[in-house]
Amino acid sequence: MSQRKLYAGVKLREIRTTAGLTQKDFAARLGVSLSYLNQMENNHRPIAAQVILSLAREFAFDVTELGSDGAERMVMDMREALADPVFAQSPVGDADLQLAASNAPALVRSFLALHRAHRQLSEELGSLNEALGTEGSALAPLPWEEVRDFFHYCDNYVDPVDRAAERFGEALAGPDRLASIAAWLDTAHGITLRTEIGAPTRAYDPEARTLTLAAESGAATQLFQAAHQVALIAHDDLLEATLDLARFRSDTARAICKTGLANYFAGAAQLPYTRFLAAAQETRHDLEVLGLRFGASIEQVAHRLSTLQRPGAKGIPFFFVRVDQAGTITKRHSATRLQFARFGGACPLWNVHSAFETPGRFLRQLAETPDGSRYLSLARDVSKPGPSFHTPVRRYAIGLGCEVSHAEAMVYADDLDLTAQATFEPIGVSCRICPRQTCHQRSVPPMDRAISIDPNARGTLPYRLG
Repeated sequence: MSQRKLYAGVKLREIRTTAGLTQKDFAARLGVSLSYLNQMENNHRPIAAQVILSLAREFAFDVTELGSDGAERMVMDMREALADPVFAQSPVGDADLQLAASNAPALVRSFLALHRAHRQLSEELGSLNEALGTEGSALAPLPWEEVRDFFHYCDNYVDPVDRAAERFGEALAGPDRLASIAAWLDTAHGITLRTEIGAPTRAYDPEARTLTLAAESGAATQLFQAAHQVALIAHDDLLEATLDLARFRSDTARAICKTGLANYFAGAAQLPYTRFLAAAQETRHDLEVLGLRFGASIEQVAHRLSTLQRPGAKGIPFFFVRVDQAGTITKRHSATRLQFARFGGACPLWNVHSAFETPGRFLRQLAETPDGSRYLSLARDVSKPGPSFHTPVRRYAIGLGCEVSHAEAMVYADDLDLTAQATFEPIGVSCRICPRQTCHQRSVPPMDRAISIDPNARGTLPYRLG
């Protein structure tokens, strides 16, 4: 596997300005010339191994952060945006995309926000539906899109919230952690926790000082919901400070994100970072064993694995996704080079869609994306039956995966041939940006390619890609 050159000019400037150093002083600390530092900061040269070692030695810097500035996901987002026909006359190469993502990330985010506004406005005009406008301005992103982007670009890891949750989770005594939370709520805040048949999943009455959980919910759900309320009661200042830094455009987006942060706290308290990471490595990421050990559901374990991106103690970079039966993505995150499309569903060739056909079983897939990256992908249904005969069943499937270079650390790689080309199935990200010429599952042509139609011939597709 070829080694990619590492350009990290933005990160170098950030370290230097944080330390309050001039370029001259910074270059001296790193043991390089001023001109060489200037070239690295402007991404004219890749960062040298000597500099990486100096950063670790002189500034106690976690060098793994050099590869986690979001450049890969920004390149993916730009590539998808530039597939829009509005850019058809101005093709942009991958080298330029990489340069922009590495050297001008703020500009890239502004470009993506502008394209999102253009797309949203175009859809509104096309459908003649004024109701699709957002609060204050039709050019603002939808609130849920703002929140999705917040977690997307912070790598789905929020350090202050994660550490506060870890401290709380590790302080819970005894095997019955829900009882421990109930005792803590009563002692620290005078709040009574109770379960009740037919109650909402979670209902907190601040006047009566009672937290009611649905008795029919599973133990993992009850623990999660109790921890969610703990975040709102005991760590409201921390959540609000995090929201202030995010600078959302609307109160709706802020409220959605606050719920997301409380959910993040709940998952991190239920699966404390340090202990969970050690257990994941020990069990070779066996989701069922981890679920039993921590009293969590398969979905909770899979989601938590995708958040293990703490500087200095990172886990395997995973992607995680949840889809419904219509193929709509309801949760998504990726710390890998595979980035899910911002619009539309997942590739139909991906095994996550087959999970509904095999309930209760893990499906394994070795897959290769058009850029040549290879992944081990797991899929499983996580259908949630209701508590009574007339309650509808909620049906979802989750996907979890990592690049093949990490597959040996996964129990699910056992007995798979990770070297043979034939074992890897070709998948894409979204039909609208996938370059594959002969995909039998293609639903629409790629937006950045011309098509030609021969009425006297038909191949895999009813058209040819230019």
